[in-house]
Parts: sequence; structure tokens; C-alpha cells
Amino acid sequence: MDKIAFFWNGYEPLLRIVVVGTLTYGGIVLLLRVSGKRTLLSMNAFDFIVTVAMGSAFGRILTAKHVSLAEALVTFALLISLQYSISWLETRSKKFSRFVTGEPTLLYYQGRFLEKEMKKQRVRKAEMLSAARAKKLDNLDQVEAIILETSGSLSVIKKSKQTGTSTWQSVQPNQAT
Repeated sequence: MDKIAFFWNGYEPLLRIVVVGTLTYGGIVLLLRVSGKRTLLSMNAFDFIVTVAMGSAFGRILTAKHVSLAEALVTFALLISLQYSISWLETRSKKFSRFVTGEPTLLYYQGRFLEKEMKKQRVRKAEMLSAARAKKLDNLDQVEAIILETSGSLSVIKKSKQTGTSTWQSVQPNQAT
């Protein structure tokens, strides 16, 4: 192997990266704008796959000389189309939506940690306490419920100040999933 070529192959490969990278980036922005805001919403498993695949494809497009701009844009169009199709099906079928995103899981309710669900979802008490602190709550006496959302985030439902109970009524202790 030529030692100079190891460090420097001339300006042409660098120019290709700048031109193809810029045009591909512009194409991705255009495709994402056309596909709608849902594409950029908080991620479920399929959204995560698309995001990782897009990053991987973008990296390959920048460094592989034999990948054309047209191939790159078709790759991104395919990935965004798949994500769009999945989200379209999600909004039209509850069964499909549950398959793709799952359902929120109740982890803490009215002063009780739901240990079985915490173990199943691999969530520690420390993580829930941290979520409560992030909501500026001093302790769990101020918390009615903590829910693990389908996006992986923890939602903290505060108790009402007037009654000491939650104003949020849709979670019951037996609804843990």
C-alpha cells in the first residue's frame, strides 16, 4: 500500500464527500418535510430502526465511492416511506398500534411501587425518583402515579394540591400492563 495514499488521495474524494453529502442532506431534509411531523415525533421501535438505518446509510453514502446520489435518495425515500406506512397503519388499527408501540405501563400508584411491572420493564426506583425530581417534586408523597410511556420516558402525575389526590383519573391500580 502506498503510504501517501493512506493519508491523502487528492482533492477529488474530498470534493465528492462535500457535494454528495450536501445534496444528500438537502434531499433528506426535503423528504422529512414531505413526510410530515410524525416522522420526527418521539420514537418507537420502528422509528428507532429507521433512524439508525438512515444514519448508517448516510455514513456509507459519504464514504463509498460507488454509491450514486440517486441510490442514496432512493434509500432514504424507501426508509421514510416504510416509516410513513407504519405510522399510517398505527393510526388506523389499534391492534397494529399495540404491536408496534406497545402500551404505557403503570409503575407507581398511590404510594405503591408496582414491583412486578418494574422488574418486567427493567426500571429501577432510582429512575422514578429522578423523574419526580425533574418535575420539581421533593418526594413521592406528592406523586399520584408514574407511568412508563411507549417512548421509554417516565411520566409523573402529581397529586392535586387541594385534595391530595390526582386530578388525573384514567389510571387504575389494576391497569398495569
